[in-house]
Amino acid sequence: MGTVDGGGEYLLEAEDIVKRFGDFTANDGVTLRLRPGEIHALLGENGAGKSTLVKIVYGALQPTAGRLRWQGQSVAVPSPGAARQLGIGMVFQHFSLFDSLTVVENIALALPGPFDPDALAQRVTRVSREYGLPLEPAALVADLPVGVRQRIEVVRCLLQEPRLLIMDEPTAVLTPQEARQLFTTLRRLADEGCAVLYISHRLEEVRQLCHHATILRHGRVVADLDPRAETATSLARLMVGADVQSVNSEARESSGPAALSVADVSLPAVGPFGVTLRNVSLEVRGGEVTAVAGVAGNGQSELFELLSGERPAPAPESVIIAGRPCGIQDITRRRRLGAAFVPEERLGHSAVPGFRLSENVLLTRHASGDDLVRAGFISGGRTRALAARVARRFDVRSGRHDQEANALSGGNLQKFVVGRELDRKPRVLVINQPTWGVDAGAAALIRQALVDQAREGAAVLVISQDLDEIFEIADRIAVISRGTLSDTYAADSIDRERIGLLMSGAHESGALPEQDARA
Repeated sequence: MGTVDGGGEYLLEAEDIVKRFGDFTANDGVTLRLRPGEIHALLGENGAGKSTLVKIVYGALQPTAGRLRWQGQSVAVPSPGAARQLGIGMVFQHFSLFDSLTVVENIALALPGPFDPDALAQRVTRVSREYGLPLEPAALVADLPVGVRQRIEVVRCLLQEPRLLIMDEPTAVLTPQEARQLFTTLRRLADEGCAVLYISHRLEEVRQLCHHATILRHGRVVADLDPRAETATSLARLMVGADVQSVNSEARESSGPAALSVADVSLPAVGPFGVTLRNVSLEVRGGEVTAVAGVAGNGQSELFELLSGERPAPAPESVIIAGRPCGIQDITRRRRLGAAFVPEERLGHSAVPGFRLSENVLLTRHASGDDLVRAGFISGGRTRALAARVARRFDVRSGRHDQEANALSGGNLQKFVVGRELDRKPRVLVINQPTWGVDAGAAALIRQALVDQAREGAAVLVISQDLDEIFEIADRIAVISRGTLSDTYAADSIDRERIGLLMSGAHESGALPEQDARA
């Protein structure tokens, strides 16, 4: 990795930035400086003020106090359009795409002036392949998995040829290979003089990629340092203000019947970009965490829909929860059997963006015997009390009491939707990408909660792309590839190399070496 000259003019200076939302101070005198060609990490817990700061730089928010300098000159950035004119581009953590439009149409919305659809499609194809993030310009966004949607955001920003590129959790839904290709691209951009402001909770990739790091805690700068001279543990300690506790996942023997089972289910793909599930069989016993690993877009969403009831199975016996056939039952009836579900997309699927937290509680708890609804009337007091209880237990931080879901940082919203389901003490929990885009402290809290739920007797199924997470919490591991699920293996009997072979579909072709699987 190249180095950045310590001298020379700054490209961007954010000086003494203060941002208040009522009585809440999100940024408290924050100063951040970036030089051309520098890859600069912005670190902190969820709610530390990172997103607020970068939204000010990008013109999506205006500071209460402080000033911005661009190439030494004081500037006002009244809008994202003004930021793009300066040469500032941003890839947001939450996607800003229209599902009903194609890839090329979504990209065109971010580019100035009229456009030639054919010429832009050719450019998208060329640039996306060059960066190792291939896109089909004519594809409808609604039909694309999360990993491909993230590629659109990245490529759309790169097409604007920014001088400063802000990236908020860009690798959260990328494969390791895609992430390595992205790092190659970012280093090349830095060599050409582009500055990169990089937000990530993956501290090892920060150490690998970034020249400098600014760490925020509770809205203030607590450290400016070279992350290459630190460890992931020391960076996490600075972010949190204390040591991050490791997850205690000591196994408990479980020989009881399966609390969740799927029996040889095949489902055709929905839409041209969906994934067909082929002969999927799976058992999850109470007291254990079973993980399904895989690269994004290999059938994880379809598997979740099958288990949650969002898509019915071919027959009642295809899915069994707590001994009850429920393959053709909807999600509410499955919840009444003691199941809980946390989908991948927290904003829009797990939670309604404009609803308050107490209102979002009703989405999954209205039929769970919590007396939140009586005779058709919602109990505001009970819903607010339940939301407050979840927020306290899972350290959900917000600017004010009973905040709207879209006002929370991604990690805080994830803690809330996970906590909302765990608060029910479900017999079966299915969770898709549990710690996507959350900081080290929040990830440890969520992972420990999942393990604790299993040790209390629940059957926990985790669908995850994060192999570190899987090996930290799972008792058993299976891999999904192109809609086919492998056998299930004891976590201590399988390594990353073998999982990599499974991800590439080796179990379909018979190329996988023999190894005992624990069913």
